[in-house]
Amino acid sequence: MELPRHIAIIMDGNGRWAKKRLLPRSAGHREGMKRMISLSEHAFDMGVEYVTLYALSAENLSRPQEELDGLFSLFRKYFAENVGRLLKKGIRLKVIGDLSLLPPDIGALSKEGEEATAAGERGALVLAIGYGARQEIVSAVNQAVRGGKELSQEEFGRLLSTAGMPDPDLLIRTGKEKRLSNFLLWQCAYTELYFSDKMFPAFTNADLDRALASYAGRERRYGKI
Repeated sequence: MELPRHIAIIMDGNGRWAKKRLLPRSAGHREGMKRMISLSEHAFDMGVEYVTLYALSAENLSRPQEELDGLFSLFRKYFAENVGRLLKKGIRLKVIGDLSLLPPDIGALSKEGEEATAAGERGALVLAIGYGARQEIVSAVNQAVRGGKELSQEEFGRLLSTAGMPDPDLLIRTGKEKRLSNFLLWQCAYTELYFSDKMFPAFTNADLDRALASYAGRERRYGKI
């Protein structure tokens, strides 16, 4: 089976998963974090090289402070408990997004995690936290303007937070919605899309296998015959 080199996942539906079970939204986020860890490890075990996870959008930062505080605690717990696992598995950590919008210690923890795992050669786990694609593109445009010259597509791509990475081959979105929600808009110009009605905490490793199989059955022509 032909595997994508890079998969991206919009992890949607944590809160709705919890609500359906009469649980607080925080319970859905905790289960979503567990799924995030399991799915990314499964993808790397299958041979995928890059896994990018939409963990928190810039727009999500308008949610109630209580919910955000719970999410920030989960990020702290993730960095504290999983950087060592990534290091042992040879996986590099990269965090993209506007970390200035988050509590300062989360930015510091993410930087420490990136530095600790920088030598990993097996693959890269990319966490999008406080991320917005339009914001990313505007930032890159402003950098280009300050540079004072016209850029090619390749040169512009090097101004994005994903510089040096291949574009996603496959984007998976859980939670029934069928939109990109301001995620990797430039990078996903030719990405194959896969939508699942399952809420993210219920999206199993077997579901990921089905998404990968769907990708393997597609023909990617990039506008050619």
